[in-house]
Amino acid sequence: MRPRTPPSPRAVGLFAALLGLLLPFLAFTTPAHAAPTGFHVENGRLLEASGNDFVMRGVNHAHTWYADRIGSLAHIKAKGANTVRVVLSSGDRWTRNDASDVGDVVARCKQNRLICVLEVHDTTGYGEQSGAATLSRAADYWISVRSALAGQEDHVIVNIGNEPYGNTGYTAWTADTKAAIQKLRDAGFDHTLMVDAPNWGQDWAFTMRDNAASVFAADPDANTVFSIHMYGVFDTAAEINDYLGRFVSAKLPIVVGEFGHNHSDGDPDEDTILAVTRQLGLGYLGWSWSGNGGGVEYLDMVTNFDPDQLTGWGERLFDGADGIAATSEEAAVYGSGPGDDTTAPTAPGTPAASAVTASSATLTWGASTDAVGVTGYDVVRISGGAETVVTTTAGTSATVTGLTADTAYTFAVYARDAAGNRSQRSATVAVTTSSGGTTGACEIGYRVTGEWPGGFQGEVTVRNTGTSAVNGWTLTWTFPAGQRITNMWGGTPTQSGSEVSVASAPYTASIPASGSVSLGFTASWTGANPSPTAFGLNGADCSVA
Repeated sequence: MRPRTPPSPRAVGLFAALLGLLLPFLAFTTPAHAAPTGFHVENGRLLEASGNDFVMRGVNHAHTWYADRIGSLAHIKAKGANTVRVVLSSGDRWTRNDASDVGDVVARCKQNRLICVLEVHDTTGYGEQSGAATLSRAADYWISVRSALAGQEDHVIVNIGNEPYGNTGYTAWTADTKAAIQKLRDAGFDHTLMVDAPNWGQDWAFTMRDNAASVFAADPDANTVFSIHMYGVFDTAAEINDYLGRFVSAKLPIVVGEFGHNHSDGDPDEDTILAVTRQLGLGYLGWSWSGNGGGVEYLDMVTNFDPDQLTGWGERLFDGADGIAATSEEAAVYGSGPGDDTTAPTAPGTPAASAVTASSATLTWGASTDAVGVTGYDVVRISGGAETVVTTTAGTSATVTGLTADTAYTFAVYARDAAGNRSQRSATVAVTTSSGGTTGACEIGYRVTGEWPGGFQGEVTVRNTGTSAVNGWTLTWTFPAGQRITNMWGGTPTQSGSEVSVASAPYTASIPASGSVSLGFTASWTGANPSPTAFGLNGADCSVA
């Protein structure tokens, strides 16, 4: 309704000033909205459907670039995390994660009793980063995979887009974030939504901080959580306390969605981040489990996705003061109290050994069964009655590396379920490594470059680390989960069961000293797609990048 006479400038100014003061409070007296079906926000706190206060304690995992490392979720849970933030792609900048893959990620999170924060990474640095997608585009992606998310409101939080603006055009963040939230609500999303700050997630211009109340008020479900990424901008205790304290005082929900112990733009104060989030009861998600490149490899928490090789950053986050092990509490939705699942899985089948070399062996065993669900297996080495866990996996095959030539070993396997129950030990298998094996002057890089239901595309890089050229070669490896090559370029493959042998093509046969060649292939997979962990070149074992 249009007023008969316009208000005076003074009246408008007074009203605007009062509205600015009241916005933080108006945000929490919004009109009636849909009843929450899972996670929801009340009085600035993130609550489960049961009303239990939930504080995230977890890490980020780069799933879209390392789809073959889905077993990392079991390892992350084993370190004590209650949440994992999973990197996905809308297909605008990286290979799209479709509804089938998203559904599998959610299922794996639930199997491992983790809360799943799913984020689209293609929005990173929009306005400054070439090819970055808009928040509207990210919302369209979520709508396209909604079939995998419907009904998962008590297990999944939707992080609309990662770091959605760089340092250019970031003032549009407020309107664009409101519009993306509205688009998802109109599409029927009842999930808690998480929104990242602009300025590469660090909000140095305080756009998110100063407009958070109006963004929260724009959500008809009043169910939005804010995420700040703390790197070099947050290098003092005063900055961390002030930023987080303002949200808490305004009763606006906030988590530290990413942070590290070091960064190219400065040295974040991780000790204060951990201490203050504990004091204020706020969640945090460290960056990241493994697989970092581009000069920030120091942000890996474990080396080469190996849960037994914690880095200094991993030790600090998981086991240090105010870290995950000391402060994490499992989500109540998983019913971790007394009287829950206490039945262990059945014992795994007797492992069989294959692809035995001087330094490695592949073990395969029959799957265990469990009333709730098997989430992983521990492979142990037995010596003099003592057991040592040598690797863990979510599948029924694993390659044990780092063995000594011409040496006898005994291995067995345990199964674990979602409640942490451990099975009886499997029967044992004896393995004797071959003699005379030495690591050759070669290094292999293996990665999945694209994946779809039942198939994937991979790349193998063969590096000559020696001082003389390689002229003609044969590369061997064993697929750990029955994958089968369907086409290859750069070499001629021969496959028998899981064992692969590749002869060089004429144009890849010569590898100069310190040089490399690459092979590409397509292959099929069922159930899981873990990477091979051992390779041989002309009969010599290679190191794996």
